[in-house]
Amino acid sequence: MTDKLYSLNGKRVWVAGHRGMVGSALVRRLAAEDCEVITAGRAMVDLLRQEAVETWMASVRPDVVFLAAGKVGGIYANDSLPAEFIYNNLMIEANIIHSAHLCEVEKLLFLGSSCIYPKLAHQPMSEDVLLSGPLEPTNEWYAVAKIAGIKLCAAYRKQYGNDFISAMPTNLYGPGDNFDLLSSHVAAALLVKTHRAKLAGDSKIEIWGTGTPKREFLHVDDLADGLVFLMQYYSNASHINIGSGDEVTIRDLAQTIGDAVGYTGEYTYDATKPDGAPRKLMDSTRIHDLGWRAPTKLKEGMAHTYAWFLENADKSVLSLT
Repeated sequence: MTDKLYSLNGKRVWVAGHRGMVGSALVRRLAAEDCEVITAGRAMVDLLRQEAVETWMASVRPDVVFLAAGKVGGIYANDSLPAEFIYNNLMIEANIIHSAHLCEVEKLLFLGSSCIYPKLAHQPMSEDVLLSGPLEPTNEWYAVAKIAGIKLCAAYRKQYGNDFISAMPTNLYGPGDNFDLLSSHVAAALLVKTHRAKLAGDSKIEIWGTGTPKREFLHVDDLADGLVFLMQYYSNASHINIGSGDEVTIRDLAQTIGDAVGYTGEYTYDATKPDGAPRKLMDSTRIHDLGWRAPTKLKEGMAHTYAWFLENADKSVLSLT
């Protein structure tokens, strides 16, 4: 493992977006560090308002910022609300990054998304394929905002010497995920569908596409651990990928979820519906070379996620109505 570049000991650490899936995982992970975790709800500071962010940060004076705040959603939400996705994310990241510079924050980590990479990027996707081709049209608004955040961090590093870094996670799942079928991602949506099919006694669940596309999934608690690792061991203008390194077909994902839920029916596939990209895998060589790898395998991670879902999900999601 490389030498530690930055210590969190005794630091005041602001997790921006602490109520979200990634932010809440970061709060859990940081409990194991010798630092003071700072959070701020919307009633305390409106991240869309520059003056509000600057005033709040000047009064609180965090040493470290994990920038996990933003507007997120699945394909339907991205495609339906393009203005909200680009405006909200641009404003939040610009306000926080600029205020961090003004307040002389010692280190900031900006959280991106694998959708920043071109739709037809070479697989596995390394960091240098950024801006090498057209984006996926259904989420380009979100992707453009995230790319701007990466470049903003790099610009402040170049012009002012700020230690601002960016990390790109792969597809996430785990506690705190969005389980609303209209706006959730594939893993959460399949878990809800499988749970409801089990309750209803359905013998079949239909899934769009052939089930052959391959996807990579990372447990959100592993991501949080990786982000804390990068805060301590990484300092570079280039963004860095964080993935599990393991990819599964949609068929295998469905079966793993079925096993976790205890669903005994079968999955059928509607090949007349689109598959999307045949493969989407991050190249996480750089973080692996630094000495970090994701410890959680999909089977145990999905079982843990389902247990959390049963205890914490909204009753309307848990039931058949």
